[in-house]
Amino acid sequence: MSADPRRQVPRTDTLLADPRLAAAAGRLGRALVKDAVQRVQQRVRAGEVAPDAAVDAVLAELPTTASSLRPVLNATGVLVHTNLGRAPLSDAAVAAITAAAGTTDVELDLGTGRRGPRGEAALAALLEAVPAAEAAIVVNNCAAALALVATALGQGRELVLARGELVEIGDGFRIPELLQSTGARLREVGTTNRVAVADYRDALGPDTGAVLKVHPSNFVVRGFTRSVDVAELAAALAGTGVPLVADVGSGLLRPSAVLPEEPDTQTTLADGADLVLASGDKLLGGPQAGLVLGRADLVQRLRRHPLYRALRVDKTTLAALEATMRGPRPPVQEMLAADVEELRARARAVAERLAGAGIDAVAVDAESRVGGGGAPEHPLPGAAVSLPPGFAEPLRLGNRPVVGYVEDDRTLLNLRSVPPSADGDLADAVLEVAAAWT
Repeated sequence: MSADPRRQVPRTDTLLADPRLAAAAGRLGRALVKDAVQRVQQRVRAGEVAPDAAVDAVLAELPTTASSLRPVLNATGVLVHTNLGRAPLSDAAVAAITAAAGTTDVELDLGTGRRGPRGEAALAALLEAVPAAEAAIVVNNCAAALALVATALGQGRELVLARGELVEIGDGFRIPELLQSTGARLREVGTTNRVAVADYRDALGPDTGAVLKVHPSNFVVRGFTRSVDVAELAAALAGTGVPLVADVGSGLLRPSAVLPEEPDTQTTLADGADLVLASGDKLLGGPQAGLVLGRADLVQRLRRHPLYRALRVDKTTLAALEATMRGPRPPVQEMLAADVEELRARARAVAERLAGAGIDAVAVDAESRVGGGGAPEHPLPGAAVSLPPGFAEPLRLGNRPVVGYVEDDRTLLNLRSVPPSADGDLADAVLEVAAAWT
């Protein structure tokens, strides 16, 4: 009877009383630790874990936080990867979120002890970065910004939009369906490939709520095409009283030498747009947010609309956004500005370390992409570590997941989307996978 493995399984209360697991329960919650204990008990019964190693096995199963989200090394070369959470936050933004996590003066004027304006400092930072804007508000993403504008300006009225800008923005969400869900009526103008100023002008009428310009982001129409830029459209709308709203999408606040064709909020407003919409978690490099900048009277109209209360952001988003604006250059912008020769040198150093351990690893040139719907036809030159194709899945499933991609029957780990400080972690992950095969 003493050989019965069930008699050797440590009791649940005994394991939970272990000081190391008790400390973990205080950090992660008792229920999460208990679940891990029960899984390890099953492994002890199956003979996979020795009874005296149960506590160590439980500790190995526990996550670093009470959340199921796991840190991932993005080696895809896609800088703003939607499936990986888009823009990684700067250290300054992370510190700001931690500071704002408790009670904070988000809507309190400490000087007077009375209610104060919400997110005033974050909005001031936005306006400093985009001087062409008179006012700004922040909602929870760019689609929310578009929905708020469509509701406030177009509900029960017509929104004029070029037929070629009726795009799908990802995961099956389509601009026309989003706009129509607000109660606005769409007035499509032009054809899929060509639209002229006269098309917009002829569509205006007493029911026109606004004219929209939507950046197509992740696709390009080539060949026999024509579009109307913001400056030309603003001139045509002058004196009509019809607001011009431009959704530039990617969150670029000022012109970029790296992405010269990507629209930015400052230029778009200076060219005559009344409102500009953008994302905070793409090229700006901040938290998920929808930015609305432009004419003060229109921004105030949006702010006072009942829907705004449902779409506004929380204190941690405001804190992260302000820190992104005022702090050091965020990771996405560092990735964009990365020097190609430095990327190649990093790839060689990682590959040489791996090759020294007997792994088939070489440094190769590789293209990167902005991602998030930005600059679809503007690849970024860079470098990657090339490995045999069998590395892709175990790296993704490792203790510190690494997401690369397979191309030409090789696993590529693109370094433009990996911070230089993580090169050692990247190499360690590969070495761990290789060790498991030997």
